[in-house]
Amino acid sequence: MKHSPNSLIPLASSLHVDEARKAISELVQELIQESNAIGDPSDIEIVSLDQAIDRILAEDLLSPIDVPAADNSAMDGFAFDGSCLDINTSEITLRIVGTAFAGKAFNGKIQPGECVKIMTGALMPTGCDTVIPQEMTSATEDLKIGFQQNQLKRGENRRLRGEDLQQGKPAIAAGRLLRPSDLGLAASLGIASLKVKRRLKVAILSSGDELRSLGQALDVGSIYDSNRYSLTGLLNRLNLEIIDCGIVRDEPASLKEAFCAAAMKADVLISSGGVSVGEADFTKQIMQELGDVGFWKIAMRPGRPMAFGILKPVAGNHSARKTLFFGLPGNPVAVMVTFYQFVRAALLQLNGAIQTEPPLMQAISEAPIRKKPGRTEFQRAILGRSPDGKPTVKLTGSQGAGILRSMSEANCFVILGHEQGNIAAGDWVDVALFDGLL
Repeated sequence: MKHSPNSLIPLASSLHVDEARKAISELVQELIQESNAIGDPSDIEIVSLDQAIDRILAEDLLSPIDVPAADNSAMDGFAFDGSCLDINTSEITLRIVGTAFAGKAFNGKIQPGECVKIMTGALMPTGCDTVIPQEMTSATEDLKIGFQQNQLKRGENRRLRGEDLQQGKPAIAAGRLLRPSDLGLAASLGIASLKVKRRLKVAILSSGDELRSLGQALDVGSIYDSNRYSLTGLLNRLNLEIIDCGIVRDEPASLKEAFCAAAMKADVLISSGGVSVGEADFTKQIMQELGDVGFWKIAMRPGRPMAFGILKPVAGNHSARKTLFFGLPGNPVAVMVTFYQFVRAALLQLNGAIQTEPPLMQAISEAPIRKKPGRTEFQRAILGRSPDGKPTVKLTGSQGAGILRSMSEANCFVILGHEQGNIAAGDWVDVALFDGLL
């Protein structure tokens, strides 16, 4: 390891969101390089297509065939030799000599002045290189069609062999987070199973003496633990293996025991709670014993306090790998926001996925939004449309970090940049949709 999070960032400073992302990505890349040096063949699995959704492709999927396998028609119409389009005439007349269906080719020979009625996907008859769409022709009673010569060019409406994919060329690149369309593409090539990356093992725990599990009675000052259920849902969206370590008391011995146990079983440990200023002195001490972990203040709202780093292998852990660690805030909304901003991308990177930026769109704010420059804010909101069809967005009421309802009712984040100030009604703002991410 070239550096630790502590040496990357001064503890007293507040990181810009982009600085935190960059530091995390660099450390994850170092961890990947160390793991690759070890070389673990168990990191790749072979799964059937019906089990491959949201898995990460381990190696390029090469096409075993040309797609399409032969020249075919791109639409319903009439196939003919396009050389007749070079003749200096305004109208062309062709005689229909047969029909070609998808899966049932026309096997006759085409002579000059002849054509074949052809359906979408049907093989192009020998000698034909052009298709005139049916709606662009006029028919006669003696099985002839006519059309204007300037309506198309030679070779139009014909799909060439190998036009989509060539045999031996990559159909899907390694690192793809497999989507339904990818599974359909693999099936269209006759491929029944795929090599994918092993699912990361992610341990989660919540720390706090005030937390109670579902089914327990609430005494004065206690609350139910919601964070593990939010994190479970977020991790399930990524199809990862989850190890639920439950609730851990706010005391050094219990925390150290839980962290060590999680590090023995997991590639990644995500904790929530115990990282705020004044609450984490003993947590910092434990982290210094167990690995290289920095406690950060991030210039964002919600989710300002966060811990991140590496837990070193503990005694009894047969893997030489280190465990990636995220210490998220305790507030329920802050947990989801920091997961969205930092953890999700790191998990995908560690699991070998191609890195892509979450898509953003712009919408018109329906009401003013208060915002202080000097921090990035992630407001929970509902995306809709105005009567004239323009995208609009409105906040889901109070935006406190502990108000989980603000997330439950929302379908997007309004992202207000580091240097932005107050937003007026009617201003355009950046919006990140939840679908596919949360």
